[in-house]
Order: sequence, then structure tokens, then C-alpha cells
Amino acid sequence: MSQTARDGFGPDTTTDEVLEGIDLSGQLALITGASGGLGAETARALASKGARVVLTARDLQKGEAAAQTIREATAAEVQVEELELASLASIRAFAERFLAKHEALHILVNNAGVMACPEAKTQDGFELQFGTNHLGHFTLTGLLAPALLRGAPARIVSVSSRGHQQSPVRFDDLAFEKEPYEKWVAYGQSKTANVLFAVELERRLGERGVHANAIHPGVIATDLSRHMQQEDFEHIRKRAGGAMKLKSVESGAATQVYAATAPELDGRGGRYLEDCHVAEVNDDPEAREGVRSYAVDPELAKRLWAVSEELVGQSLPL
Repeated sequence: MSQTARDGFGPDTTTDEVLEGIDLSGQLALITGASGGLGAETARALASKGARVVLTARDLQKGEAAAQTIREATAAEVQVEELELASLASIRAFAERFLAKHEALHILVNNAGVMACPEAKTQDGFELQFGTNHLGHFTLTGLLAPALLRGAPARIVSVSSRGHQQSPVRFDDLAFEKEPYEKWVAYGQSKTANVLFAVELERRLGERGVHANAIHPGVIATDLSRHMQQEDFEHIRKRAGGAMKLKSVESGAATQVYAATAPELDGRGGRYLEDCHVAEVNDDPEAREGVRSYAVDPELAKRLWAVSEELVGQSLPL
């Protein structure tokens, strides 16, 4: 595919279009939350270009069903591992198993997450959305960093959301102990944390050939919206300025596949992508496009890393 054609990517671009002309033979990709939706499509797309794929799932039966579908479509090597991102014990056990089996990792897509759920805690007592969406992937990525460094050049993709515009990280009240829980604010801060995590990962690992970016996939009807009521969809529609175009799963997964593979992103990280391109900083409160400056602030990214290490009780000296 020509550079001109790749410059033409947009909201309707699909995973297969992103991967046209790309060969992933010999690469190992790990995708969290890949028993359905965007994760399963990302796994299929990468496998179709020759990557070996490990997908994680909370439900092994669903994960194996997704893996078998991918195997039949691509004839690729696809493995399934159990992983509960709301449990530090599960994350640590998974990382130990993974590192025992695999010397190097080339692509890590932190895809799993929860959205706008009722107030709840992880198994370790963290607010569920922050604990799962950020702290779970923070711990997982840190533990797998040795394999990523051995696989360099390697890429880390954090699936964030335009929802990050709803809240910065609330360092003075991460767990809503001072103020009442508000599910969209909780979701927003967890998605801001995903972007800040990519910024700090890039600072720590970029010079060693491991590059990290965060992405907004778009609005897609998947199991992620299982907690949402009609009023929640109205909330999203209002924030979108009254117009809300749903993407297909193939288009929704395209930006994370782009971030994981695009040759034009070689050597680049710490960025936020949407619709298969790098987004600009935009602090206009009415703007829907772009990334808020608080989500890419390097000092806030360093602070989040330190707070995260303290919360999970584990130093990650990358």
C-alpha cells in the first residue's frame, strides 16, 4: 500500500485495510480481553498477517471459542490464557506462566476494560474501573516488560477512550472516598490514566526500542456497554454533540491494530491516536476530537506511575 493511501485512513478504515502489505511473521502478540469484540477482532487481524497470538479471557470457554474461530480463519497459532485484571494475584500468576513459556513479546495490546459500571471494588479493594482499566494493565505491563525488551522493537497499545475528556486523574480522591461515586467520572479518570501510562512507558522504554501509545477506538456496540442503561447512551450522544455514529467492530479495532503495526509509527510513542492517526492536543471544552493536555502531561504521568506502584505494592524499575 502506498504512503498516500495510508495517509487516507479515517473512522471507517478497517483492520484489514490497516494491515494491507504488512507481514507479522515471527512476531508474538498478546491481547487482553480477547474473547469477543475488539479484542477478538484485533487477535484475528494480527493472526491473519502471520503473528502468533496469545489472547486472555476471564472466561476460558469463551476465550477458547474465540481462539478456535481465529484458528479456522487464519490457520495461525493461537493460545488462550486465563486472566482476571481485577485481581493482582491472577495478574502475577499469568505473568509468571507467560514468561516461562515465551522468551520475547513484540506486541502487547491492553484491550480489556470495564465501562460505566455500578460502584464496586476489585479483589484487592481498588475502585473497579481504575483498578481494572489502569492498575491491572499497569501491573501486567510492568511484569512483562523484560519480554518486551527482549522483543524490541516492540509496541505497547493502551486502549483508552474519548471518555478521558470527562475527568483527569483525581489524585486527591482516586477511590471516591471524599465525594460520591459517579460512574462516568470514574471511567473518565481510568481512561486518562491509560494515556498517562503510555506517556510514562515511552519515557522509560522508548530509547530501548519499546514504544507505547494510547488510542480511542470509537463508539462500538460490544459487551463493554453491558452495564449501560438508555440514559447512559443519551449521555454519550449528548457529549458527541447529538450525533453518534457507531463503528463496526472491524473499524473499531482498526486504530489499535494501526498503533500496534503501522510502519509510520516506528520509533514514535507517548501519543494518543484516534481514527488511525495521531490526535492533536485540544483543550476546548466543546471539542470532541483530540486529547486533553492533562492526559499527556509528562509530570502527571510520572506522578501516576509512583502512585500506582504504591497502590499495587510493587516497584517496577523499568
